[in-house]
Amino acid sequence: MGNRGTIQLASERLSHGLALFCLLAMGAWVLFGPSGLMAWSENNRLLTERQKELQVLTAQRDELKNRVALVDPNHVDPDMAGQLLRAQLNVVHPDEMVMLLN
Repeated sequence: MGNRGTIQLASERLSHGLALFCLLAMGAWVLFGPSGLMAWSENNRLLTERQKELQVLTAQRDELKNRVALVDPNHVDPDMAGQLLRAQLNVVHPDEMVMLLN
């Protein structure tokens, strides 16, 4: 009976040890995992960074949408057309003066 009790006690200790190890592993995963508590601040920092980048890109997109609307073939803005002609074809009016800045 003494040998059987020792085996049963060792078996219980082993099962308790495995259960404790599993609980500790799950706790470590909660703290240090990719979506754990320690990664929370890094995720918040990345979110803030991405939101700023999104604001910049949205402003750029809106500016490009405005430029596209100004050069719409059906409703061309004369100022925009003149600006594009001067910039791309290097043309000026006879009464304009060009100043080169070096």
